[in-house]
Amino acid sequence: MKTTILSIFVILFGFVNSIEAKNFKIASYNVQNLFDIADDGAEYTGYIPDTAYGWDRSMLDIKARNIARVINDLKADIVALQEIETKKSLIYLRSRLMDLGVDYPYFAIADLKTTTVKCAIISKFPVVKKEEIIVDNKFARNILKVTLDVEGNPLILFVNHWKSKQDPETNRIVYAKALKEELDKLEDNVDFILIGDFNSNYNEYKTFKNSAKLNDTGGITGINHILKTNMGSVLVDEKVLLEQTGNEYLYNLWLEINKKRCWSYNFFGDKNSPDNIILSKGLYDEKGISYIDNSFDKFDPDYLFKGKDIYKWQRAKKGSGRHLGKGYSDHLPVFACFSTEPFCFKKPDYSATKTTRRQN
Repeated sequence: MKTTILSIFVILFGFVNSIEAKNFKIASYNVQNLFDIADDGAEYTGYIPDTAYGWDRSMLDIKARNIARVINDLKADIVALQEIETKKSLIYLRSRLMDLGVDYPYFAIADLKTTTVKCAIISKFPVVKKEEIIVDNKFARNILKVTLDVEGNPLILFVNHWKSKQDPETNRIVYAKALKEELDKLEDNVDFILIGDFNSNYNEYKTFKNSAKLNDTGGITGINHILKTNMGSVLVDEKVLLEQTGNEYLYNLWLEINKKRCWSYNFFGDKNSPDNIILSKGLYDEKGISYIDNSFDKFDPDYLFKGKDIYKWQRAKKGSGRHLGKGYSDHLPVFACFSTEPFCFKKPDYSATKTTRRQN
């Protein structure tokens, strides 16, 4: 009898453990200026409500519903967002998602500093702690740091939106240094992810090298050299990530897909990869959260394109005039999948149509 009871217990315990394993998806999306309709005095000129530019409640509703469609189709459990004006616009977006039957009950926004647009997050997992990393620049956006509870496992996300390439690399280095200082405080093997719009290619040290406008740092980049996604003159791969004794080097997931697909932003034909997901060593062990190997990709269904161009939010006069109530964002989302199961290597798929979406 005791043997029978013990056998039943072992079976039930194994069954409980099997159903406790959780796979989930994390995405990042620069939504291209999701503003509310309150005049707070910090808006871009074209987003001051009820002016000749036409930004009003009806435009906000179209914009939010369009972005909600993308997020709904992404099927992500956690979405890091950039270019959210205020908590009001974030809540409005969540309401439009609920119209589609999608609930993200937890959210956070980096709103301690008055900047025109901010980093935010919506999540199906509880946000147990929110912090903001201050960047040493008057006009810099704060980096959002959130600790999530994923089925009892802590996961730290650092949501970034670095300065655009209207400015040289010096103005992105300050973000990288502020972030690196925070990372150096963490224990080894902590599960953390750097995510967002870094306005830097995954291989920025190569792409900016010969640009007199961008390269004012003697070839040093924030994303590669300060954050250590490079080791010497090569990009860090998973082998380097795992062989290090500490947590010095980080791994950029753009390395997992065909180079033809390595872009999420198209600036007049110049395809860039500013939207990055960068992983720590802790996501490759048998504890806590693990990365699902080779699950990274960009989200590029046909409706996010107008011809060969990304179907960005449309405004007259080449983007500087009246809002036309059409389009989505000038960025494509990127995503990756994670699990509460131990990490397991999988064979890479470098085909140009990894997710059978567009041939681009």
